[in-house]
Amino acid sequence: MAAPQDVHVRICNQEIVKFDLEVKALIQDIRDCSGPLSALTELNTKVKEKFQQLRHRIQELEQSAKEQDKESEKQVLLQEVENHKKQMLSNQTSWRKANLTCKIAIDNLEKAQLLQGGDLLRQRKTTKESLAQTSSAITESLMGISRMMSQQVQQSEEAMQTLANSSRTILDANEEFKSMSGTIQLGRKLITKYNRRELTDKLLIFLALALFLATVLYIVKKRLFPFL
Repeated sequence: MAAPQDVHVRICNQEIVKFDLEVKALIQDIRDCSGPLSALTELNTKVKEKFQQLRHRIQELEQSAKEQDKESEKQVLLQEVENHKKQMLSNQTSWRKANLTCKIAIDNLEKAQLLQGGDLLRQRKTTKESLAQTSSAITESLMGISRMMSQQVQQSEEAMQTLANSSRTILDANEEFKSMSGTIQLGRKLITKYNRRELTDKLLIFLALALFLATVLYIVKKRLFPFL
């Protein structure tokens, strides 16, 4: 059965390895960080916490090494402690370099954003001018359309007025036609009546002439042939 001291040493080594890996992962996150500064600050805070935990475990391992009864085991553990300290120092160097790289990248990004912001301002100004010109052109076009529609409305009103005048003319012509139709009917009736009257007059004249001729013949007969 393992002694409690050996178990503690094994746990310390396991946690040192775990914290070391977590520190390396956070340093890589710092290298990959593109901002903002608040994100970098948050990552650095986590790295500091992990370094404190790592340093604490290394100190515990060093204390355990000093408490070893056997000199050989003590030297082995002290060598492990020294290796862990060197690895922690290497991680701290990598951490500083990662911070420097990240800050340079953030500064370059901010400069690019400022330049892009200037370009955006110029672009927005150009866009506003273009929009103003487009708006002016649209307004002018709408005014032209409005004038055209006004002319169309005026022409429509004139056409309606012409149609109304034509309608009145047609109605007047229709009334005149009705009046002329009545006059024609009356004339036709008068002509018919006149024709009948003429026929009657002719018949009366013929009868009068026949009576006259008969009377003349009777008188001539009496004078020339009294014995008849």
